[in-house]
Amino acid sequence: MRSLPITFCAAVAAATIALPASAALAESKADDSREKRSGTVSVDPSRVSPGGEVELWVDVCGKGRSARGNSEAFASEAHFAPAGGKGLFATARIRSDAAPDDYEIWVTCKDGHGKATGTVTVLHHSRPSPVAPVRAGGGGAAALAEKAASEGPGTRHAVIGLGLGAVAAVAVAFRSTRRRRPAQH
Repeated sequence: MRSLPITFCAAVAAATIALPASAALAESKADDSREKRSGTVSVDPSRVSPGGEVELWVDVCGKGRSARGNSEAFASEAHFAPAGGKGLFATARIRSDAAPDDYEIWVTCKDGHGKATGTVTVLHHSRPSPVAPVRAGGGGAAALAEKAASEGPGTRHAVIGLGLGAVAAVAVAFRSTRRRRPAQH
């Protein structure tokens, strides 16, 4: 009968030894899943003028997640969203007053378990360029004027011009001959 208490004590001692080991193993696995992943940011184009826009890609955060990106060159924070199985995608506008230099980009995954870095090069730009040029002109005339300016006048325009000039010359000649005739009574 005495073997039952000894067996029970041995089982408790074994569980006491095994429990901290299994808890430590589970904790190390949890730490592995929370391990900070690092990666790189793909930037296209990698060289851009002030006021330009760049596309940013990162795959360190996993699918279906989100991230935020910053750089001293950006006009505002870039917000990453899923991009069809290719990781996360964002666009960022370069500040119009950014000095020519290489700027680092930092991306942090929303869950805090991943980070990525990249670089964008801002080029020297002597004159500012419009961010979104407006094609102005009376209800679509801008497109026609642009086409005419690129093609220039052709044979058709020359024939029309000569015809109008001939009509004007005949009208002037007819009017001047009517004035020269004396009135007969």
